[in-house]
Amino acid sequence: MNPYAKLTFSLSLVLGTTITISSNHWMAAWTGLEINTLAIIPLISKSHHPRAIEAAIKYFLVQAAASSLLLFSSMINAWHTGQWDITQLNHPTSSLLLTTAIAMKLGLVPFHFWFPEVLQGSPLTTAMLLSTVMKFPPITILLLTSHSLNPTLLATMAIASAALGGWMGLNQTQIRKILAFSSISHLGWMSMVLIYNPKLTLATFYIYCTMTGAIFLTLNTTKSFKLSTMMTSWTKTPVLNTTLMMTLLSLAGLPPLTGFLPKWLIIQELSKQEMTAPATIIAILSLLSLFFYLRLAYYSTITLPPNPTNLMKQWHANKPASTLIAALSSMSTLLLPLSPMILALI
Repeated sequence: MNPYAKLTFSLSLVLGTTITISSNHWMAAWTGLEINTLAIIPLISKSHHPRAIEAAIKYFLVQAAASSLLLFSSMINAWHTGQWDITQLNHPTSSLLLTTAIAMKLGLVPFHFWFPEVLQGSPLTTAMLLSTVMKFPPITILLLTSHSLNPTLLATMAIASAALGGWMGLNQTQIRKILAFSSISHLGWMSMVLIYNPKLTLATFYIYCTMTGAIFLTLNTTKSFKLSTMMTSWTKTPVLNTTLMMTLLSLAGLPPLTGFLPKWLIIQELSKQEMTAPATIIAILSLLSLFFYLRLAYYSTITLPPNPTNLMKQWHANKPASTLIAALSSMSTLLLPLSPMILALI
């Protein structure tokens, strides 16, 4: 892709995200979401592979439907209340339509079908953007309207997302699809606590973005797309694969790594709200995700290819890992001791 075109699309992504997260009027938020959608589509389809074109079309159709629902929701609310302010979402039908629209944009169950397919058809860097940056504007809208949303509906979607994200990831061999179902599962955790503690949802999202960014950038460096290629990448970059294993275990939520912090805080918050049953269910469902994270970690470091000696010379042939990967991997694994400071910020 032309560097100038790539720069234009990247700046448009930044612009669209900034417009949405800083606006308090429905039309401005909708405009930002549309700019984001139009900017990411060329990045999805830049390889011109049929799967990439298919992914771009699926993404466009789903996002267009979600945007029209969001616009419809805001118009119904404005019609009944006379308010275009995002925080003044008082009409129940508008609230239901908005929840549906944001669930489609995020890939929450039952509107999750497009997400694994689109991620599988995208390059690794674009898949990273779809899993992190592109979810920021919809989550911001959810935070602004959290007081108006239906708690039962959100809790149901959250538990279903955690269950399906864990269950569907079990038999996948494509790493991007595994990370897509991981994203659906994590969104379930965020949605569960959204109404009771929106700031905790945002903190969970930031930590999730850090861990996912580190994993995608590492996979992009080692060019690992399937579990079978992940097995052979150990001999190329052993240190990088070791940090990848630690980051995957952190994403699984194992102590004493960073990923344990948001799950611990969410279960604590749900217990305070006397939601012991949902907290227990979602904690048990996270064991499903733990299985495929452990499988990924096992493939990345513990399993060696059948003839490792043939690939030993590639150790020094590879480019060194970037500073960004080092910083993100460090934050993904070492932030738990700083939890008092993070709690103070929340």
